[in-house]
Amino acid sequence: MQMTHRQEGEFLVITPSGRMDALVSQQLEEAVNKLLQDGSGSIVFDCSDISYASSATLRVFLAAAKRAKTRGSHCRFASLTKPLQELFEISGFNNVLEIHEGLESALA
Repeated sequence: MQMTHRQEGEFLVITPSGRMDALVSQQLEEAVNKLLQDGSGSIVFDCSDISYASSATLRVFLAAAKRAKTRGSHCRFASLTKPLQELFEISGFNNVLEIHEGLESALA
């Protein structure tokens, strides 16, 4: 798994890329938890480079969203690839997570 992150104003933009299977999702969760240790700011997941995501990845995303909500910040998802968009729709996550078509709108 590759993942980059950068600060954009109040948002920490996290960009995971590649295939997000169960093993990689565990690595993603550890990396996200490490980035969010201070508990400040909002998160945007730029999902434009995710080619596959498992249900374990959805669990990581949901946990990050819950964590953000409990501290009064936002967790947004931008630029979902077609496979990830389908997974969000099948699981119903498109109804509970804040999804944006592009990174610009997620950062607004």
